[in-house]
Amino acid sequence: MRLKDERIKRDWSQARFAREAELCQSTVSQIENGRLRPYPNQLKKLAQALNWKGNEEDLLADTQSDQHTEVPCSELKEKS
Repeated sequence: MRLKDERIKRDWSQARFAREAELCQSTVSQIENGRLRPYPNQLKKLAQALNWKGNEEDLLADTQSDQHTEVPCSELKEKS
């Protein structure tokens, strides 16, 4: 998740990130782990803490899903 990546880039713990965003550490943990979808005001606080200039929703994007892997046609099996 980009949110976690941005936090790690700053070498912040979740506790520090939570303090910067004025949220509970458990809330940040749940958001980073995909167990909680933040309310718009929570997402805004997270973005502000990171000084994020892009679309706030981009912070929730899964960084792994940005990497597309193509499967060669030879590996695809035809259904009979």
